[in-house]
Amino acid sequence: MAAMTTGLAGDEAAVHAAGGAYVARLHTSLEAVKPLWLRLETEGVCTGHQHFAWAEGIVEGLVPPKADLAIVEVRDAATGELRMLVPLMRRRAFHHWVIEWLSCGVCDYSAPLLADATPWTRQSAEAAWAAVLSVLPPADRIHIVGIPKQIGGIANPLALLSPARDSIHSHYGIAMDGDAETVVKRICRPSFVKALNKDLRRLDRNGGLALVEADTPALVDSIFDKLVEMRLSRFRELGRFDLLAQPPVVDFYRKAAHRGLTDGSVRIFGLRAGDVMVAVQYLAVHLGTLHALLVAIDQGAVPNVSPGLCIMGELIRWGRGQGFDHFDLSVGNQSYKEHMGAVKSVLSELCYGITPKGMAASEAIKYRGRGVAFVRANPRLFKVAQEAMQRWRRLRAGR
Repeated sequence: MAAMTTGLAGDEAAVHAAGGAYVARLHTSLEAVKPLWLRLETEGVCTGHQHFAWAEGIVEGLVPPKADLAIVEVRDAATGELRMLVPLMRRRAFHHWVIEWLSCGVCDYSAPLLADATPWTRQSAEAAWAAVLSVLPPADRIHIVGIPKQIGGIANPLALLSPARDSIHSHYGIAMDGDAETVVKRICRPSFVKALNKDLRRLDRNGGLALVEADTPALVDSIFDKLVEMRLSRFRELGRFDLLAQPPVVDFYRKAAHRGLTDGSVRIFGLRAGDVMVAVQYLAVHLGTLHALLVAIDQGAVPNVSPGLCIMGELIRWGRGQGFDHFDLSVGNQSYKEHMGAVKSVLSELCYGITPKGMAASEAIKYRGRGVAFVRANPRLFKVAQEAMQRWRRLRAGR
């Protein structure tokens, strides 16, 4: 870690060897690494959260002014073959420097872009990480959250590192196979299928049911505007914070949706019952996976109906019909995910200090995390804390 005292030198730092197994090069601009990134995006292993266009949108609109990009290229020291890209950033946080994932709150998963499906071991992951650390700019601590244990069925090298720990967050996914018309009945729990069919019939009686894809610029804007409107209204009602309350985040998602019309990386769907849009789902798309990122519902449009579950059920059928084989329900322990029959996986995180200042900050974050975990593990205490937070947010909003 002492190697992290190396500073930035122009656009890229010099190549450093670490332990002889891997060499790394630091890139401080997206353009410098674009050809490698696009190659791994199409030929390697990554998630929809690591598309170049997604990262480009983050850099253009969300990265803080004084933050530095720190995208690390890792190669095999013996053969020179590219092994992975690790998109990081360095920002100022409470009078110290922290290395984080290039996310700014819009990447559910922190996963490097791997060159191929070659398995990683703890030993190889540690050696590669040592190479990454050797070229990073000076920092006080490392804080990377949302680390999935696997990327496309391959062990995520970040999750194999000795400092990696299970976080309080989990993500859910459900495999899709076989015929599209019967896929929901086959892969979801019978109780979910029964409730879904009942709700779909109720919506259909409300004037006809239609799954509408935003496949033109005008539809992208109108359906996305509806998503923002419904989501903010719902979150204000619940007294909860939502990233879409921030205009730069809204702009980011809107621009990504418009790019998706060309490259297919983002899709937006609305579920319409008669003349009423009752739900909107925003998805990232990568190879055979649909990543469900944002969902918004009008809970009061049709009484005693769950429009969010209805649009997901319809999208599972649509996705399977388009050849997708995995529906990623993203991060969060909402009960509907297990109700559907999705598989839960715990996410990992890296949180440790490098300097005394960074160590103190990391310990404080860990203690806070333990406190949150304790509250969540006690339903009564969690309910009290949730209600208190909702009241506080409503007071701040002047409601």
